[in-house]
Amino acid sequence: MAEESGTHSRSSCTIESSEGVTLDGRVYRPSWENNSSTVAVLVHPYSMLGGCQGLVRGIAKGLASRGVIAVTFDTRGAGKSSGRASLTRSSKINDVISVCKWVHTNFSTNRIVLIGSSAGAAIAGSAVDQVEQVVGYVSLEYPFGFTASILFGRHQKSILQSPKPKLFFMGTNDGFTSVKQLENKLKDAAGHNTTHLIQGATHFQMEGQAFDADVVNLILQFIATL
Repeated sequence: MAEESGTHSRSSCTIESSEGVTLDGRVYRPSWENNSSTVAVLVHPYSMLGGCQGLVRGIAKGLASRGVIAVTFDTRGAGKSSGRASLTRSSKINDVISVCKWVHTNFSTNRIVLIGSSAGAAIAGSAVDQVEQVVGYVSLEYPFGFTASILFGRHQKSILQSPKPKLFFMGTNDGFTSVKQLENKLKDAAGHNTTHLIQGATHFQMEGQAFDADVVNLILQFIATL
């Protein structure tokens, strides 16, 4: 399957993960020859609450229209990907690592930026230091709050201790993490960490497409610093 627009093209791909799982993915490419060696890999929100790669499609399209190849995929058990979703999520970390390795091989790049949304930010964060080619990390509404930490707390140590550059987006009305909780988590985090707060935005508004254009602009600025 291929989709063409004036600014980008989209094609389907199949990626093999661990334990014989097949992941259904999409590649968004600029419609012109570009010199960017950076590829963005996007990880969608929690699949057990309906998360799928379609929720990060707007950002992927925006990046491709501005010259950056973007890859999205459904983690195991979501969409058309095989396997079963797991509450432990360790298998989903393997899915992210497998996609990054596929990108490294198929695009001959040593510059991957991992972008995760909500639970996808937690899962992507656990993969950052397990893939040498990942040079930066972008979080959209990371679930740092107390209740969310019951499910995703074990992922936090990995990203907070990573020396790689990180960019954290969050709406000031996020229902899962307060601005103060975000600031406290990042206060002693390793590496260079940048935050961008979107005034008045809720967690689920950030998962929609209302702020995609702003997010794309800031991701591109972040990539330029890597």
